[in-house]
Amino acid sequence: MNIESFREYCLSKKGATEEFPLDNNTLVFKVIGKMFALTDVEAFEGINLKVAPEDGVELRDKYSFIKPAYHMNKKHWVTVVMHGSVPDRLIKGLIDNSYDLVVLKLTKSEKLALNS
Repeated sequence: MNIESFREYCLSKKGATEEFPLDNNTLVFKVIGKMFALTDVEAFEGINLKVAPEDGVELRDKYSFIKPAYHMNKKHWVTVVMHGSVPDRLIKGLIDNSYDLVVLKLTKSEKLALNS
């Protein structure tokens, strides 16, 4: 997956937005103002995604290209190292999971706003 495909897939999620709140290189994807994915647009060497704590441990044990997230809460975030051999299907599944985890934690009113 390349940066354009990653960006397009993240933005295909309902209510997803993109911004550069941290610096000029870190592209952050949010739903209702809450982050579900981010990456460095210059290098695109890795993407940070939210995970359930137990899934994060399992993913890091199973895949050598999934690491504790750089500069993030390592219990709730992972970095997928984008070295070209990570299957798109796996990346999309991880993005879906990250998005779903964020949506699950939205308040009732935020969920209503998302679905309107």
